[in-house]
Amino acid sequence: MSEHGRINMCEINCDKERPVAANPLKIEDLSLRDGHQSLFATRGRTEDMIPIAERMDQVGFWAVEMWGGATFDTMHRYLNEDPWERIRTLKRYFKKTPFSMLLRGQNLVGYRNYADDVAKLFVKKAAENGMDIFRTFDALNDYRNFECVVPVIKECGKHFQGSICYSLTEPRMGGTVYTLEYYIKKAKELEAMGADSICIKDMAGLMAPYDAYDLVKALKESVKPPIHLHSHFTSGMAPMTHLKAVEAGVDILDTCLTPYAYRTSHPALEPLVMTLLGTDRDTGFDIELLASINETLEQDILPKYRHLLDDTKVSVIDINVLLHQTPGGMLSNLVNQLREMDALDRLGDVYKELPRVRKELGQVPLVTPTSQIVGTQTVNNVLFDTENERYKMVTAQVKDLCYGLYGKTAIPIDSEVQKKALKGYERGSEPITCRPAEVLKPELEVAREKIGDLAVDEEDLVLYALFPVTGKKFLRIKYGKEPVPDSMKPITLEDVAKEAEMLKKARAGELVERASSGTDMPEKSDALRTFNVFVDDEYFEVGVDEVGGAPVIVYAQPFQAGDTQQNQPSHAMHPHAPTGGSLPYPVPAASGSYAPGGMMPPPVSSQSQAPPPPQPAARKPPPKAANAPKPESVETSASGTPLKAPMPGMIIKYQKSVGDGVKKGETIVILEAMKMENALPSPVDGVIKSIGFGSGDSVPKDAVLAVID
Repeated sequence: MSEHGRINMCEINCDKERPVAANPLKIEDLSLRDGHQSLFATRGRTEDMIPIAERMDQVGFWAVEMWGGATFDTMHRYLNEDPWERIRTLKRYFKKTPFSMLLRGQNLVGYRNYADDVAKLFVKKAAENGMDIFRTFDALNDYRNFECVVPVIKECGKHFQGSICYSLTEPRMGGTVYTLEYYIKKAKELEAMGADSICIKDMAGLMAPYDAYDLVKALKESVKPPIHLHSHFTSGMAPMTHLKAVEAGVDILDTCLTPYAYRTSHPALEPLVMTLLGTDRDTGFDIELLASINETLEQDILPKYRHLLDDTKVSVIDINVLLHQTPGGMLSNLVNQLREMDALDRLGDVYKELPRVRKELGQVPLVTPTSQIVGTQTVNNVLFDTENERYKMVTAQVKDLCYGLYGKTAIPIDSEVQKKALKGYERGSEPITCRPAEVLKPELEVAREKIGDLAVDEEDLVLYALFPVTGKKFLRIKYGKEPVPDSMKPITLEDVAKEAEMLKKARAGELVERASSGTDMPEKSDALRTFNVFVDDEYFEVGVDEVGGAPVIVYAQPFQAGDTQQNQPSHAMHPHAPTGGSLPYPVPAASGSYAPGGMMPPPVSSQSQAPPPPQPAARKPPPKAANAPKPESVETSASGTPLKAPMPGMIIKYQKSVGDGVKKGETIVILEAMKMENALPSPVDGVIKSIGFGSGDSVPKDAVLAVID
């Protein structure tokens, strides 16, 4: 045997057998959860996991992560899938490989701490439905937020994996907060809590190879549970970090199958398998089996999601993450949020402000939900602060953080920021020091009373308790009380082929589609809209007429240089997301990718995004859907002072009704953006004259939410 325990490959070839490694490296596959969460906004559907499930079960993974994180939210909000059913369905195909989930401690799979009764029932139902390993983390590494869920995990006979969120305050391990001693201390706390294994969670790919070696070595010497390393590829260091961790004796590594790897996801499994082949850490995995799985993913699955991949960058590496320490999904959320607000030119200002906000809020690790908390507040500061006032628009979650509802931060929160955030805060201006959930009232019975018969079992009840607005909407769809929106329906390979054909016609200048075969071209109606369509380096002007239902494309002509529209603002149209109108098939709206966990605001209706069609005096506009945003109608039907949406998002609830009197600065409506809640105040004293939307409605920037007279 040669150096590093490598067996001579001739021995393997001669024996025609692969020797079993003395200490095989264990692998957890993340493709079915963090892989698609990182790369295409957690939009992976259960039906697209089934074709590879049985073969994945044969690989020999230590575990397969397929639930938790953002999946619970995304499935019911965008995919019309019951999150609980995914566990039950895939369990029929995975006969021997344990299932793993990402549990955000007392946050569960949401973005705030939930009451103990909700947390206990959630864990119990997850275990009953087939979950085996609970990777449990807290965004602040405050393990008081584990005290409720861990006993339930243990009582159910399941594996409790305690996690340490990895972060840096300065380059490498010389930071004043997140030092080697810090991680050893946290690992010992997890060991004392009964952790069956300990995971180092490097969500932004910040860990350098030699730091990984030192950290893994120190943890192996300090605690007994197996050490598991989770490191995103974002910075490009993760494969090297993996190898040094292996040399240091790491027990388990996280990887993804190659089609779901790299970029803001994780290192690919297959190169690691081949690297360790014949060593004493050989995984023993069959590379031909892995190749067959990859072929299915490449040919039959990924084409359905290609439109959700970020194709704006050529490089698969984002070295800037080492400078701003922002996880890939959080970064994509910030970029998309700024783009929606026509403020992408302020991204540089966001980068400058983000480290300052992070430090003022306690130098928190940037992972869900603190990544969203810091990111959204940073955007708010950049866009709404003035020279004389910072933190002009403080999110509800920043207020909760300053109060202590998320736990204890690594360093104290800036006293001035804390004082401002807690001014008028409903729970009081004095921060708590106890376990956060101790101040939360039980939630299940209130939720049970509100949802009533719509929740037919405890799984439905928990879903509603976690996500009251979107959860209720999903349950109404699930039980046939509302139709399934087109945006929730899946894309097929046939749909992908139709799109490819449409693009081919567009490039050839032959883009002419009829309402049905054999019919004459319809007359252009007064509802005709004109759009700019960008295909590679070509530019087409397209007329879209939506009279009678689905749009009919009545003409397409290449844009000629010198056209009068050349200097008018236009929006590049994504192949799967036309601005106004639609393709011949429904497309789920995208959100931010990883985060780990991070999500964009719900999609904005095309009716609110597109300019209104020209309307002659004698013609009435076509009727709109019941919940379609209609900001124009509010502004034109009522005189008074409008309260406009400062950003795109979703209406959580109105705190005032028509006819109510309000004082300037008093909250009228709660608007969710990037999963954070913003209390929008009245701009004047007066009376609410009209309200433009309802709970659950998506709204664009500048939509008139209410009028005060």
